[in-house]
Amino acid sequence: MSKDKTSNVNSRLEGLRSLSPQDRMGKLVEATSLTQNESEAFGKGGLPLSVANGMIENVVGTFELPIGIATNFTINGRDYLIPMAVEEPSVVAAASYMARIARDCGGFQTSSMAPIMRAQIQVLGLGDPHGARARVLSERHSIIEAANKKDEVLIALGGGCQDIEVHVFDDTPVGPMMVVHLLVDVRDAMGANTVNTMAETVAPLIEDITGGQVRLRILSNYADRRIARAMVRLTPEALATKDYAGDRIAQGIVEACAFAMVDPYRAATHNKGIMNGVDPVVVATGNDWRAIEAGAHVWASRSGRYTSLTRWEIDGDGNLVGTLEMPMALGLVGGATKTHPAAQAALKILNVESAQELAEVTVAVGLAQNMAALRALSTEGIQKGHMALHARNIAIVAGAEGDEIDHVAKALATDHDVRVDRAKDVLTTLRTDKA
Repeated sequence: MSKDKTSNVNSRLEGLRSLSPQDRMGKLVEATSLTQNESEAFGKGGLPLSVANGMIENVVGTFELPIGIATNFTINGRDYLIPMAVEEPSVVAAASYMARIARDCGGFQTSSMAPIMRAQIQVLGLGDPHGARARVLSERHSIIEAANKKDEVLIALGGGCQDIEVHVFDDTPVGPMMVVHLLVDVRDAMGANTVNTMAETVAPLIEDITGGQVRLRILSNYADRRIARAMVRLTPEALATKDYAGDRIAQGIVEACAFAMVDPYRAATHNKGIMNGVDPVVVATGNDWRAIEAGAHVWASRSGRYTSLTRWEIDGDGNLVGTLEMPMALGLVGGATKTHPAAQAALKILNVESAQELAEVTVAVGLAQNMAALRALSTEGIQKGHMALHARNIAIVAGAEGDEIDHVAKALATDHDVRVDRAKDVLTTLRTDKA
């Protein structure tokens, strides 16, 4: 990610939560220079049915999710406004609040590896799989050359097949198996189509070299050569609240993370909380969130035991230090990022210059979301803030409209009794008093 990139965006959009959706959009347009068409892409019918019909099969309509803007993010010294497409209450608010705390401590620092994706070519019917491996490696240059002839545009952009790996599995249910990996720099693409095409292109050559039969030719979504990292350092003073000392909160976060590190039952929910931050950015930008989820959970299991994706520690000066690194195969070109109008508008809001920069921003949001969850869990508990925001949904289910929603939600949250039947009682009383 470019560390000297300048931006006029100020991610501190104060008072955004108290505005109407229309007024929030006005603030966003002012902050990011969205055009009218781009801002309308987030409204009803943002995805034309004609476009949707070309994206998948048997289209009968579209399905909308709320899209919110996480504020306050400073990443590598630059401010970002973060579009998040998600249905769960408290996610956008939590990320924004944690980003505000981090902002006063210098924000998030990120880095990433080159955008290398793997294509796998499965070879069966080998009597000498290790000998076949040696033959393939001796023809490394010819295999790379054949792969790169398939995408001259990618080569011109500085990408292409960079190397190969060959793995042998001596004992499988179908006998010895050899798998050739093409390691491809896909630049600003997610890369699935590119690496799949390259794998299919070199498959006949692999058969000639090995004497075996090629079966599967497909990418791997375990993008372990495409890692993005985020780090945040927070002082005890920044963490302190009126009810809890900062060092108490820091220690609680470290202890909560330790639980997830040793127990897969806790790690599953812990990592789901991280993905609460990651997935909404991936969805908003038209990327493949299933691929990101798959890679994340394999990465969390790479030691042979499922564990936490994050680490939280206290440094020698008493500061809380959080880190997150994970595979992050995102693209700016191809797929829904270019066909979905709202995805294009989301990318304009983010104003990222490369897929690597988008990956780093996304991981920073995941780290912020994890910080929010652990902070709540280690202090007042997760339900207090979450249920206060969930109360709005319950109010709507009970039939509240307009200003009634906030009134009913506030009453439910104050009573710590967030139930539909209770919401209906509050709504009935409210309407009777107004009559």
